[in-house]
This record gives sequence, C-alpha cells and structure tokens, in this order.
Amino acid sequence: MQIKRSGSQPSGKGPAEYFTGTVRIDPLMSPPEPARVAGALVTFEPGARTAWHTHPLGQTLIVTSGLGRAQREGGPIEDIRPGDVVWFEPGEKHWHGASPTVAMSHIAIQEKLDGSAVEWLEHVTDEEYGG
Repeated sequence: MQIKRSGSQPSGKGPAEYFTGTVRIDPLMSPPEPARVAGALVTFEPGARTAWHTHPLGQTLIVTSGLGRAQREGGPIEDIRPGDVVWFEPGEKHWHGASPTVAMSHIAIQEKLDGSAVEWLEHVTDEEYGG
C-alpha cells in the first residue's frame, strides 16, 4: 500500500506548448507499471484551455468546480459544470478548458499505452475557442 499525502506532490504550471492561458496541474496518481492509469486535478483560469489532443485509451474528466468548455473535433462546444463527467473516446481529437469569464477545475483520468497517455496537437485558436 502506498499513501500520497495531500500536499506531498508539488503543483505544476501547464506548459505553454500544450496550454493557452494560466493552468495549474496537481498530480493525483501515476502508479508504477503494470498499472496504466494516471490522473491529475487541473485548474484553468478564465479563457485558459488545452491544445487539441488525443488519448490512445480515452480520457475521463470529472468537473469539480467552475464553468468550462469541451469540444470534440467536428462537434459543438459544450458547457461543462461541477458534477459533469465527460468521456472522450480513444483517439478522439478534442480540447477542454475554462469559460471566458469563469475558472474551471476537473480531475482528468487517462491510461497509458506503451508509456504514453496523450498525443498533443496544435493549439486551439481564439476563433475556435469563441465558437
């Protein structure tokens, strides 16, 4: 058994290579192999968002606070709120982040395939984000 005590893992800044705006990432879980699951609490300031990306085995988001947005390629921008659970299919190109005026936090859970949990793509433009 392993217990990761609250506050024992430092917060990190979402790198500009993969995020637009101010994003904080608080790691929650990343157990050693053969486990494949990884998870983090991600907080987006208003207007902040991920770049387009995919996950080889899909991704689950559990919205914990605020008001966010999520979109899969070719689909409408959807508002996401606390208590909402969002599932992105394996390989589904998508992005997610805060609304323009309200911050949003979610728990992101994904599995690694051959050591990788995500493939990062191009940034979401302001036009795409604005809908």
